[in-house]
Amino acid sequence: MKTIIEPFRIKSVEPIRMTTAAEREGILRAAHFNPFMIHGSDVIIDLLTDSGTSAMSSEQWAGIMRGDESYAGSESFYRLRTVVEELTGFEHILPTHQGRASERILFELVGGAGKVVPNNAHFDTTRANVEHSGAEAVNLPLPEASDARTRHPFKGNMDVAALESLVERVGPDRIPLVMVTVTNNTSGGQPVSLENLRAVRAVCDRHRLPLFLDACRFAENAYFIKRREPGQGDRSVKEIVREMFALSDGATISAKKDGLVNIGGLLMIRDEALFRRACNLLILTEGFVTYGGLAGRDLEALAQGLREVVEEDYLAYRIRSVGYLGEKLLAAGIQVIEPPGGHAVYIDASSFCPHIPREQFPGQTVVCGLYRVGGIRSCEIGSVMAGPHGQAAMELVRLAIPRRVYTQSHIDYVAEACVELHARRKELRGMRIVEAPEVLRHFTARFAEV
Repeated sequence: MKTIIEPFRIKSVEPIRMTTAAEREGILRAAHFNPFMIHGSDVIIDLLTDSGTSAMSSEQWAGIMRGDESYAGSESFYRLRTVVEELTGFEHILPTHQGRASERILFELVGGAGKVVPNNAHFDTTRANVEHSGAEAVNLPLPEASDARTRHPFKGNMDVAALESLVERVGPDRIPLVMVTVTNNTSGGQPVSLENLRAVRAVCDRHRLPLFLDACRFAENAYFIKRREPGQGDRSVKEIVREMFALSDGATISAKKDGLVNIGGLLMIRDEALFRRACNLLILTEGFVTYGGLAGRDLEALAQGLREVVEEDYLAYRIRSVGYLGEKLLAAGIQVIEPPGGHAVYIDASSFCPHIPREQFPGQTVVCGLYRVGGIRSCEIGSVMAGPHGQAAMELVRLAIPRRVYTQSHIDYVAEACVELHARRKELRGMRIVEAPEVLRHFTARFAEV
């Protein structure tokens, strides 16, 4: 059959409040043109993020009832540890309340002034935690990553030659670790190939550098490898996942993505001495090592989510549903990052409204336009998120699709709203920042129309 259906049945529903255009105009202005300040009940389709927005399965909800809330030695933790070890091969794991907690612990231990942390592309909280430690975050994407139209199958790859050049320039002593983000969120949810991971591993081995993964979307990345990388088509997603992690010395994971849960994270470290130091810091700031800031029921739901996320029927549906939206927008003449990524479709805002200069934040303009037209909440990935000290490679709008939440008719509605806004794009006005913090300004900045 050509049609890929949702590999699940809907058992519980949540009503959506259908706002009017007049209501949305008032809501948007009251939120200072920042979608993070809009109440969730005022959103019709919420594509702000795929983080923590998944619908959990009946088995996950059953697991919540089995959760062991023991402060120390929770059986739910040991069940989670068994699942993680079988999936990744890592023996030393720490639960955290979410991915940025894992990042904070890691970079508090290995970062610091004068250090340099290379990545194919740091996402916002990763960069913020690296820089908060005093270290410098350096992005080393492929040149193709900054061209929305290029159809490279692994556009998320790290530029290995650039990594070698960086190591030679700053010296390996200043690099505490190399990090690769799979999939590459900042570059459009684009996957990283096994070939690229092996090449990065080889550079790390030559210079005795640890390799860590930012593995929030490890299963989606593995599915792309299976579908696109020569020689990988006959392997299972589980086998590919195991090799991805085998190439690394550690990983930070926001379980709110491919863990299919609403809260939770993991920090995995192969080096026992570093792991012990991380344990001590976790106890100081998160909780005991067998719960890490999570309830036992959260650990139980995560264990089941990690089992479900590598099911290939689910991944086929997941990747196809995102591709479906991307293809509809391209067919309507709306440029998106090609090919569509695993968790989101990224609209090229500069192409969408070429009359708005970069200093007037075309991505934020399109974000506000989509809310006005259809009550759709999305997220700018561009100069607003890059911050006053950075330069975004592209001005993008991310339509991040929550897992197992929306049906095809919802996605058709999103496409129609994008097409309608595109037809009226000459009416769009740029934005200026009225007020913003120095770090992670996109979360709380206030805007006004130019």
